[in-house]
Formats: sequence, C-alpha cells, structure tokens
Amino acid sequence: MRFLPTEEQLDFTRTLRSLLGAAEVPAAVRAWAAGDHGPGRALWSRLADTGLFALAVPEAYEGMGPLPVELALGFVELGRAGVPGPAVESAAAAVLLARLGEEAPAKRFLPGLAAGTATAALTLPGGSPYALDADAATWHFTVSAAGELRLAPAGTATPLASLDPARRLGAPVDGGELLAAGPAVTAAAEEALRWARLLTAAQCLGVGEALLGRTVEYVKQRTQFGTPIGGFQAVKHRLADTLLGLEFARPLLWAAALSLEPGEIAAAKLTAGGAAYAAALSALQLHGAVGYTEELDLSLWLRKARPLRDAWGTPAQCRAQVLRSRER
Repeated sequence: MRFLPTEEQLDFTRTLRSLLGAAEVPAAVRAWAAGDHGPGRALWSRLADTGLFALAVPEAYEGMGPLPVELALGFVELGRAGVPGPAVESAAAAVLLARLGEEAPAKRFLPGLAAGTATAALTLPGGSPYALDADAATWHFTVSAAGELRLAPAGTATPLASLDPARRLGAPVDGGELLAAGPAVTAAAEEALRWARLLTAAQCLGVGEALLGRTVEYVKQRTQFGTPIGGFQAVKHRLADTLLGLEFARPLLWAAALSLEPGEIAAAKLTAGGAAYAAALSALQLHGAVGYTEELDLSLWLRKARPLRDAWGTPAQCRAQVLRSRER
C-alpha cells in the first residue's frame, strides 16, 4: 500500500497552499465570525476553481470524484490555512446525495456543491446534533434515525454559541421538504459520516501543523536571559513531542483515505484530533500570555483544535469504533 502522495497530488497541494498563502484568510475568518460571509465565499470561489469541491462529486453531476485521497490532501491545507465555513459538511452532503441513488436530489444539489457556489450543513444520526453554518445561504440536510432525508427551511436554525467563532452553530428544526426515505438513506448517511470523520481528521492535521509552525517561529524570536527560548531543552522536547504526534497521525490519515474502512478512519480521527489538541496546548503554553489574546492570529487556530477534535466523532466514539473493527 502506498502512503506517499504522487507528484500530481503534491502539485495539487502546492497549488492550494500558494492560493491560500496569498489570500487574506485571517481577515476572512474574522469577517465570517462576525456574520459577513462575503470574503469567505470569495475565497471558496477561488478554491472551487482548483477543483477542490468537485473531488467529492461524481463526474455524472459535474464533479471529478469521488477521490478521497486528493480530498484529504486538500482538507489538510484548509485546516493549515484556517479556512472558515462548512467545508466538511458540504463534502459529506455531496457524498450522501451521490450515494443515495436518487436522481432528482442529485441533479438538483450536486452541481452547485461541485462548483462551490453552494454550501451545505448536515445533521446525521450519530454525528453532531447541531448544524454548522445553517444560514439562509446554506442548504441544510438532515437525516433522521427513521431514515428520512429532509431539506430544512432556509435560515431556520436557532443560533448557538460556538467555541470556534468561525464555526457558526445552529440547532436544527423539525420538518422541511422530504427528499428521500428508506434503507438507502440510512446507508448513504453512514457513508457520509465516514467521509465527514475522515475530512475532519485531515483538517485536524492541518491545524496542528499550523500551530506547530507558528510556535516554532515564535520561540526563535522570544528571548529570556538574552537567549531565544527555542534553545532551551524543555522547549525543544515539547516541540519534538508535538511534531511526533502529528507525524504519527499522517500515515494513519492516508491509510484511512485509501481504505475508507470505518476502523481506519476512526483511528485517523482519534490520532489527528489528539495531535492537533496537543499542538494547541503547546502553542498556548510556549506563547505565554500573548497566546490568550484574540488579536493574535494564533487564536484562530487555537480555537479550532478542540471543536475539530470532537466534531464528527469524539475521542470516545472513535476508540469504540476502533475496538469494534478489531473484534470482527
């Protein structure tokens, strides 16, 4: 099994990293948190031009996928840059609609998701009970435990407080347009949940890498007793442990993307989520008091680590899935 990206895949990630590096992502994140989605949607449009969102959509519906490895690589870059919005949910909704086998909903929604002109919130049994960014400009799909897929009325989700202000939560409402029902919906929801968990793990890895990179740069500049604190043995050990956690998570993520096996995905999510959270703790400690300030861009990643660790599968849920897979 090959765990290293191909040259073509690396070119794709380099394109995304260059695009995001030239964009004003922190400004877009702050605007998104304040309710202004304009800069964020403009960024989504540029990302769509790379084909990123089309990777979750079959070719029959104007997509290029499904390509889980390429999509996971792309979502690492989204996490590294801190891109706002329901990227995971939009991709998982595309997987659900494609897997469903119902022609009408697929034709109606998938081209917009592939082009990045539309976003989706998604509520699934076994997933988060909340909808992410379920505003008037976002399609909100819900799957009930009874196997009913519905499109919630636009903008009806009740706003909720969120640890990460760029992840705007809402409590979903009952009812809405019935799109499909039956065992096929339940099976499609299970697959969508796996993809959501996989892509959240990819985002976690990118967030952890961003936190580590910013912390390494900071400890080279901050001095104590006339010496950069990055030269202190305790600081070196803390950063080395953080790096090891992220590097250990990386091959698990690629294995999960290649196999799409629930146990592999859960292991990747558990490890990447833990590594990102550990990176956040290290960044906060080594930045000292300045790390607590919202004015510092670092806070945009610090506030993502824990919500992403718990989204689409808490550590306890992922451990349980890994154990179930080993028992088979």
